Amino acid sequence: MTAAATALATDDPVLLAFAEEVGSEGPVAVAGGRTRWATGGTLTEGTRLIAAPTGIVEHLPDEMTVTVRAGTSVAELHAALAAAGQRTALPDRGGTIGGALAVGENDLRALGRERVRTALLQVRYVSAEGRIVASGGPTVKNVSGFDLPRLMVGSLGTLGVLAEVILRTNPIPPVSRWLAAEGAHPRDVLEATLAPSAVLTDGTTVWVELEGHAADVDAEVARLGTVGSFAEVDGMPDLPVHRWSLTPAEVLALHEGGSPHDTGAFVGAAGLGLVWGSTPQPARPLDPTVAMLSERLKQNFDPTGRLNPGRMPGGA
Repeated sequence: MTAAATALATDDPVLLAFAEEVGSEGPVAVAGGRTRWATGGTLTEGTRLIAAPTGIVEHLPDEMTVTVRAGTSVAELHAALAAAGQRTALPDRGGTIGGALAVGENDLRALGRERVRTALLQVRYVSAEGRIVASGGPTVKNVSGFDLPRLMVGSLGTLGVLAEVILRTNPIPPVSRWLAAEGAHPRDVLEATLAPSAVLTDGTTVWVELEGHAADVDAEVARLGTVGSFAEVDGMPDLPVHRWSLTPAEVLALHEGGSPHDTGAFVGAAGLGLVWGSTPQPARPLDPTVAMLSERLKQNFDPTGRLNPGRMPGGA
Protein backbone atom coordinates (compact mmCIF):
# COMPACT_ATOMS: atom_id res chain seq x y z
CA MET A 1 0.00 0.00 0.00
CA THR A 2 1.51 3.35 -1.04
CA ALA A 3 1.00 6.84 0.30
CA ALA A 4 -1.29 7.51 -2.66
CA ALA A 5 -3.71 4.73 -1.76
CA THR A 6 -5.50 3.76 1.43
CA ALA A 7 -7.69 0.87 2.44
CA LEU A 8 -11.22 2.24 2.47
CA ALA A 9 -13.39 1.87 5.54
CA THR A 10 -16.91 1.95 4.16
CA ASP A 11 -20.39 0.77 5.01
CA ASP A 12 -21.54 1.04 1.39
CA PRO A 13 -23.33 -2.30 0.88
CA VAL A 14 -22.76 -2.21 -2.89
CA LEU A 15 -18.99 -1.88 -2.58
CA LEU A 16 -18.82 -4.41 0.24
CA ALA A 17 -20.81 -6.97 -1.76
CA PHE A 18 -18.59 -6.42 -4.80
CA ALA A 19 -15.42 -6.87 -2.73
CA GLU A 20 -16.81 -10.11 -1.36
CA GLU A 21 -17.60 -11.29 -4.88
CA VAL A 22 -14.05 -10.53 -6.06
CA GLY A 23 -12.71 -12.38 -3.04
CA SER A 24 -9.06 -13.13 -2.44
CA GLU A 25 -8.48 -16.41 -4.26
CA GLY A 26 -8.69 -17.79 -7.76
CA PRO A 27 -8.51 -16.06 -11.16
CA VAL A 28 -11.20 -13.43 -11.69
CA ALA A 29 -12.16 -10.85 -14.32
CA VAL A 30 -14.96 -8.36 -14.92
CA ALA A 31 -17.14 -8.91 -17.98
CA GLY A 32 -18.68 -5.57 -18.91
CA GLY A 33 -20.08 -4.76 -22.33
CA ARG A 34 -17.32 -6.85 -24.00
CA THR A 35 -16.81 -4.13 -26.62
CA ARG A 36 -13.06 -4.25 -25.90
CA TRP A 37 -12.90 -7.90 -24.85
CA ALA A 38 -9.95 -8.96 -27.02
CA THR A 39 -7.68 -6.08 -26.01
CA GLY A 40 -4.37 -7.15 -24.47
CA GLY A 41 -4.68 -10.87 -25.07
CA THR A 42 -6.99 -13.78 -24.35
CA LEU A 43 -8.32 -14.35 -20.86
CA THR A 44 -7.01 -17.54 -19.24
CA GLU A 45 -9.51 -20.38 -19.49
CA GLY A 46 -11.38 -21.04 -16.26
CA THR A 47 -11.25 -17.44 -15.05
CA ARG A 48 -14.32 -16.57 -13.00
CA LEU A 49 -16.33 -13.73 -14.60
CA ILE A 50 -18.17 -11.16 -12.52
CA ALA A 51 -20.01 -7.89 -13.17
CA ALA A 52 -19.02 -4.52 -11.70
CA PRO A 53 -21.65 -2.52 -9.76
CA THR A 54 -23.77 -0.03 -11.69
CA GLY A 55 -25.41 3.33 -11.09
CA ILE A 56 -24.64 7.04 -10.84
CA VAL A 57 -23.89 7.83 -7.20
CA GLU A 58 -23.60 11.63 -7.30
CA HIS A 59 -23.36 14.34 -9.94
CA LEU A 60 -22.18 17.76 -8.82
CA PRO A 61 -22.69 20.03 -11.85
CA ASP A 62 -21.24 23.12 -10.16
CA GLU A 63 -18.12 21.16 -9.15
CA MET A 64 -18.03 19.48 -12.59
CA THR A 65 -17.58 16.00 -11.15
CA VAL A 66 -19.58 12.79 -11.20
CA THR A 67 -19.25 9.72 -8.99
CA VAL A 68 -20.34 6.59 -10.82
CA ARG A 69 -20.05 2.80 -10.50
CA ALA A 70 -17.70 1.10 -12.94
CA GLY A 71 -20.31 -1.21 -14.48
CA THR A 72 -22.47 1.70 -15.67
CA SER A 73 -22.56 2.12 -19.42
CA VAL A 74 -20.97 5.21 -20.94
CA ALA A 75 -24.21 5.83 -22.83
CA GLU A 76 -26.26 5.87 -19.61
CA LEU A 77 -23.81 8.24 -17.92
CA HIS A 78 -23.69 10.66 -20.84
CA ALA A 79 -27.47 10.67 -21.20
CA ALA A 80 -27.80 11.66 -17.54
CA LEU A 81 -25.08 14.32 -17.74
CA ALA A 82 -26.55 15.81 -20.91
CA ALA A 83 -29.62 16.88 -18.91
CA ALA A 84 -27.28 19.23 -17.05
CA GLY A 85 -25.41 20.26 -20.21
CA GLN A 86 -22.30 18.24 -19.41
CA ARG A 87 -20.31 15.24 -20.68
CA THR A 88 -17.05 13.39 -19.92
CA ALA A 89 -13.90 12.50 -21.83
CA LEU A 90 -14.97 8.85 -22.20
CA PRO A 91 -15.55 7.63 -25.77
CA ASP A 92 -19.13 7.26 -26.99
CA ARG A 93 -18.73 3.89 -28.67
CA GLY A 94 -20.49 1.53 -26.30
CA GLY A 95 -19.32 -0.44 -23.31
CA THR A 96 -18.96 0.37 -19.64
CA ILE A 97 -17.09 3.07 -17.78
CA GLY A 98 -14.79 0.52 -16.16
CA GLY A 99 -14.04 -1.03 -19.54
CA ALA A 100 -13.21 2.29 -21.17
CA LEU A 101 -10.90 3.22 -18.30
CA ALA A 102 -9.25 -0.20 -18.11
CA VAL A 103 -8.47 -0.09 -21.83
CA GLY A 104 -7.45 3.57 -21.61
CA GLU A 105 -9.24 4.53 -24.79
CA ASN A 106 -9.40 8.23 -25.58
CA ASP A 107 -12.27 9.69 -27.56
CA LEU A 108 -11.21 10.74 -31.06
CA ARG A 109 -12.32 14.24 -30.00
CA ALA A 110 -9.94 14.31 -27.04
CA LEU A 111 -8.33 17.52 -28.30
CA GLY A 112 -11.50 19.25 -27.13
CA ARG A 113 -12.66 16.90 -24.37
CA GLU A 114 -9.33 16.10 -22.63
CA ARG A 115 -7.74 12.69 -22.31
CA VAL A 116 -9.20 9.92 -20.19
CA ARG A 117 -6.13 9.68 -17.97
CA THR A 118 -6.52 13.27 -16.76
CA ALA A 119 -10.32 13.07 -16.45
CA LEU A 120 -10.16 10.28 -13.86
CA LEU A 121 -9.88 11.96 -10.46
CA GLN A 122 -10.48 9.13 -7.99
CA VAL A 123 -10.71 5.34 -8.04
CA ARG A 124 -12.22 2.88 -5.63
CA TYR A 125 -11.14 -0.62 -6.55
CA VAL A 126 -10.91 -4.09 -5.07
CA SER A 127 -7.36 -5.35 -4.62
CA ALA A 128 -6.07 -8.83 -5.30
CA GLU A 129 -6.46 -9.46 -1.55
CA GLY A 130 -10.16 -8.58 -1.73
CA ARG A 131 -9.82 -5.22 0.04
CA ILE A 132 -11.53 -2.00 -1.04
CA VAL A 133 -8.87 0.60 -1.82
CA ALA A 134 -9.29 4.31 -2.58
CA SER A 135 -6.88 6.71 -4.26
CA GLY A 136 -7.12 10.26 -5.57
CA GLY A 137 -9.91 12.74 -5.05
CA PRO A 138 -11.84 15.54 -6.76
CA THR A 139 -9.51 18.22 -5.37
CA VAL A 140 -6.20 16.32 -5.22
CA LYS A 141 -3.47 17.95 -7.32
CA ASN A 142 -0.33 16.26 -6.05
CA VAL A 143 0.21 12.90 -4.40
CA SER A 144 3.21 10.95 -3.19
CA GLY A 145 3.83 7.38 -4.23
CA PHE A 146 1.95 5.97 -7.21
CA ASP A 147 -0.61 8.21 -8.93
CA LEU A 148 -3.04 5.34 -8.89
CA PRO A 149 -5.93 6.84 -10.85
CA ARG A 150 -3.66 7.42 -13.83
CA LEU A 151 -1.93 4.09 -13.30
CA MET A 152 -5.24 2.25 -13.45
CA VAL A 153 -6.10 3.77 -16.83
CA GLY A 154 -4.96 1.28 -19.46
CA SER A 155 -4.06 -1.42 -16.91
CA LEU A 156 -6.73 -3.81 -18.28
CA GLY A 157 -7.85 -4.60 -14.76
CA THR A 158 -4.60 -6.42 -13.98
CA LEU A 159 -3.73 -4.23 -10.96
CA GLY A 160 -7.14 -3.90 -9.32
CA VAL A 161 -10.83 -4.38 -10.11
CA LEU A 162 -12.52 -1.02 -10.64
CA ALA A 163 -15.66 -0.55 -8.55
CA GLU A 164 -16.38 3.19 -8.49
CA VAL A 165 -14.74 6.32 -9.90
CA ILE A 166 -14.97 10.09 -9.80
CA LEU A 167 -14.69 11.68 -13.23
CA ARG A 168 -14.27 15.28 -14.24
CA THR A 169 -17.10 16.55 -16.42
CA ASN A 170 -16.98 19.34 -18.98
CA PRO A 171 -19.71 21.50 -20.51
CA ILE A 172 -21.36 20.61 -23.80
CA PRO A 173 -20.54 23.53 -26.13
CA PRO A 174 -23.47 25.51 -27.58
CA VAL A 175 -22.20 25.06 -31.15
CA SER A 176 -20.57 22.04 -32.80
CA ARG A 177 -19.71 21.93 -36.51
CA TRP A 178 -17.93 19.38 -38.70
CA LEU A 179 -16.11 20.57 -41.82
CA ALA A 180 -14.14 18.66 -44.45
CA ALA A 181 -11.78 19.37 -47.33
CA GLU A 182 -9.85 17.29 -49.82
CA GLY A 183 -6.18 18.02 -50.27
CA ALA A 184 -5.66 19.73 -46.93
CA HIS A 185 -2.94 18.64 -44.51
CA PRO A 186 -3.83 17.87 -40.88
CA ARG A 187 -0.63 19.52 -39.65
CA ASP A 188 -1.68 22.80 -41.26
CA VAL A 189 -5.13 22.50 -39.68
CA LEU A 190 -3.65 21.96 -36.21
CA GLU A 191 -1.39 24.97 -36.64
CA ALA A 192 -4.10 27.26 -38.06
CA THR A 193 -6.82 26.58 -35.50
CA LEU A 194 -6.74 27.39 -31.80
CA ALA A 195 -8.64 24.48 -30.26
CA PRO A 196 -10.24 21.98 -32.67
CA SER A 197 -12.06 19.12 -30.96
CA ALA A 198 -10.93 16.66 -33.64
CA VAL A 199 -8.81 16.59 -36.77
CA LEU A 200 -9.29 13.39 -38.78
CA THR A 201 -7.70 12.16 -42.00
CA ASP A 202 -8.04 9.20 -44.34
CA GLY A 203 -5.06 10.25 -46.45
CA THR A 204 -7.20 12.22 -48.90
CA THR A 205 -9.83 14.13 -46.93
CA VAL A 206 -9.38 16.01 -43.66
CA TRP A 207 -12.33 16.45 -41.28
CA VAL A 208 -12.37 19.01 -38.47
CA GLU A 209 -14.80 19.39 -35.58
CA LEU A 210 -15.04 22.87 -34.12
CA GLU A 211 -16.92 23.52 -30.86
CA GLY A 212 -17.62 26.54 -28.72
CA HIS A 213 -19.62 29.75 -28.86
CA ALA A 214 -20.90 30.73 -32.29
CA ALA A 215 -18.58 33.72 -32.73
CA ASP A 216 -15.53 31.65 -31.76
CA VAL A 217 -16.48 28.82 -34.13
CA ASP A 218 -17.01 31.31 -36.98
CA ALA A 219 -13.53 32.71 -36.34
CA GLU A 220 -12.04 29.20 -36.46
CA VAL A 221 -13.84 28.50 -39.74
CA ALA A 222 -12.28 31.64 -41.18
CA ARG A 223 -8.84 30.41 -40.14
CA LEU A 224 -9.50 27.06 -41.83
CA GLY A 225 -10.03 28.92 -45.08
CA THR A 226 -6.32 29.76 -45.11
CA VAL A 227 -5.27 26.09 -45.34
CA GLY A 228 -7.99 24.44 -47.45
CA SER A 229 -11.40 24.64 -49.08
CA PHE A 230 -13.40 23.45 -46.10
CA ALA A 231 -17.16 22.98 -46.32
CA GLU A 232 -19.62 21.98 -43.61
CA VAL A 233 -20.57 18.28 -43.49
CA ASP A 234 -23.06 16.23 -41.49
CA GLY A 235 -20.47 14.62 -39.25
CA MET A 236 -17.33 12.56 -39.03
CA PRO A 237 -16.54 9.68 -41.41
CA ASP A 238 -17.36 6.06 -40.68
CA LEU A 239 -14.54 4.42 -38.76
CA PRO A 240 -12.95 1.11 -39.79
CA VAL A 241 -13.34 -1.66 -37.23
CA HIS A 242 -9.79 -2.04 -35.86
CA ARG A 243 -8.35 0.51 -33.45
CA TRP A 244 -4.61 1.17 -33.67
CA SER A 245 -2.36 3.02 -31.25
CA LEU A 246 0.42 4.99 -32.97
CA THR A 247 2.35 8.17 -32.27
CA PRO A 248 1.02 11.50 -33.57
CA ALA A 249 3.96 11.63 -35.97
CA GLU A 250 3.02 8.19 -37.35
CA VAL A 251 -0.53 9.38 -38.00
CA LEU A 252 0.85 12.23 -40.09
CA ALA A 253 3.07 9.74 -41.94
CA LEU A 254 -0.03 7.69 -42.80
CA HIS A 255 -1.64 10.79 -44.26
CA GLU A 256 1.45 11.48 -46.33
CA GLY A 257 1.68 7.91 -47.61
CA GLY A 258 5.10 7.32 -46.07
CA SER A 259 4.18 5.01 -43.21
CA PRO A 260 5.49 1.44 -42.82
CA HIS A 261 2.26 0.43 -41.06
CA ASP A 262 -0.22 -1.61 -43.08
CA THR A 263 -3.50 -0.35 -41.67
CA GLY A 264 -5.45 -0.86 -44.88
CA ALA A 265 -8.15 1.78 -45.26
CA PHE A 266 -7.81 4.08 -42.26
CA VAL A 267 -9.06 7.12 -40.40
CA GLY A 268 -6.48 8.73 -38.15
CA ALA A 269 -6.94 11.31 -35.39
CA ALA A 270 -4.17 13.88 -35.87
CA GLY A 271 -2.57 15.17 -32.70
CA LEU A 272 -3.61 12.08 -30.71
CA GLY A 273 -1.98 8.99 -32.20
CA LEU A 274 -5.27 7.13 -32.69
CA VAL A 275 -6.01 5.27 -35.92
CA TRP A 276 -8.87 3.04 -37.03
CA GLY A 277 -7.83 0.62 -39.78
CA SER A 278 -9.45 -2.10 -41.86
CA THR A 279 -6.72 -4.52 -40.71
CA PRO A 280 -5.86 -5.33 -37.07
CA GLN A 281 -2.72 -3.93 -35.49
CA PRO A 282 -0.02 -6.60 -35.10
CA ALA A 283 1.09 -7.54 -31.59
CA ARG A 284 4.02 -5.46 -30.44
CA PRO A 285 6.70 -6.58 -27.98
CA LEU A 286 7.11 -4.32 -24.98
CA ASP A 287 10.28 -2.32 -24.58
CA PRO A 288 12.48 -4.32 -22.15
CA THR A 289 12.54 -1.50 -19.59
CA VAL A 290 8.77 -1.05 -19.78
CA ALA A 291 8.31 -4.82 -19.47
CA MET A 292 10.49 -4.90 -16.35
CA LEU A 293 8.59 -2.03 -14.72
CA SER A 294 5.26 -3.61 -15.64
CA GLU A 295 6.29 -6.89 -14.05
CA ARG A 296 7.38 -5.13 -10.85
CA LEU A 297 4.05 -3.29 -10.65
CA LYS A 298 2.17 -6.52 -11.22
CA GLN A 299 4.11 -8.24 -8.45
CA ASN A 300 3.36 -5.35 -6.11
CA PHE A 301 -0.37 -5.22 -6.80
CA ASP A 302 -1.19 -8.82 -7.74
CA PRO A 303 1.63 -11.20 -6.79
CA THR A 304 -0.40 -14.35 -7.53
CA GLY A 305 -1.57 -13.11 -10.93
CA ARG A 306 -5.27 -13.66 -10.25
CA LEU A 307 -6.64 -10.43 -11.77
CA ASN A 308 -7.45 -10.68 -15.48
CA PRO A 309 -4.89 -13.44 -16.12
CA GLY A 310 -3.76 -13.76 -19.72
CA ARG A 311 -3.96 -10.08 -20.47
CA MET A 312 -0.98 -7.72 -20.74
CA PRO A 313 -1.29 -3.92 -20.97
CA GLY A 314 0.49 -2.58 -24.04
CA GLY A 315 1.20 -6.04 -25.33
CA ALA A 316 -1.18 -5.92 -28.25
